[in-house]
Amino acid sequence: MAENRAFEFGEGVPCWADVQLPDVEAGKRFYGGLFGWTFRAGHGSSVRALREGEPVAALVPKTDGRMPTVWTVYFATPDAAALVRRVHAAGGQLVTAPTQVPGEGAYALVTDAEGAVFGLWEPHGHEGFGVRYEPGTFTWAQLYTRDTGAANAFYGVLFREALFGPDAEPDFGRAPVTGVFPAEMPPHFLVHFGVEDCDEALVGVRRLGGRVQAAPFRTSYGTVAVVSDDQGASFALLQRVSPLPGLSR
Repeated sequence: MAENRAFEFGEGVPCWADVQLPDVEAGKRFYGGLFGWTFRAGHGSSVRALREGEPVAALVPKTDGRMPTVWTVYFATPDAAALVRRVHAAGGQLVTAPTQVPGEGAYALVTDAEGAVFGLWEPHGHEGFGVRYEPGTFTWAQLYTRDTGAANAFYGVLFREALFGPDAEPDFGRAPVTGVFPAEMPPHFLVHFGVEDCDEALVGVRRLGGRVQAAPFRTSYGTVAVVSDDQGASFALLQRVSPLPGLSR
């Protein structure tokens, strides 16, 4: 059975993901074919992706040709404006100021001290993922960074002391960017979606016009392959071990 939405997202827990795409209709064909997602209209011209009737992600049309085609992970917070101030204090930067989504919540985009972009989500109606940790849904977020020690310090200040307590760990992983990507790749978060069989899922990626960026490799949290969709947005497929490291929800 898929995990239902009767859980609460603590501050600093990944609670949502969206992808900026030049062609949302093409995105529906790709992700519907790969993960079995269905879709309904979202806020504005965005599209809400569903798995077993529960929300799992959003497809958002790019409105500016300079914007990257990319997946973004959002972390839950009860107060986006206050968390933006903590981001600044910890050495991060503001990309998009807190913006209201009527009836759903408020979001902001920020960077950490090394420039990795992530989102903040303050819910007011839309809590986030309706199902996660299942095939075809969000399963993990990995930060690929140049300095894992600095990342631990930044996110520890940002999240750990807020609601988790001094000995807790944020609900995502950190790894050196050069462990998987070329040295010139900037620090970034990589959204992982669960699959039952990584090799089989890669067949689907290729069939649908996507590309394999990194062949399957073993991690402490499962077998991972890094891929991109047919419009260039990168994400990962995760055939996970159970339970995920540190997973307590």
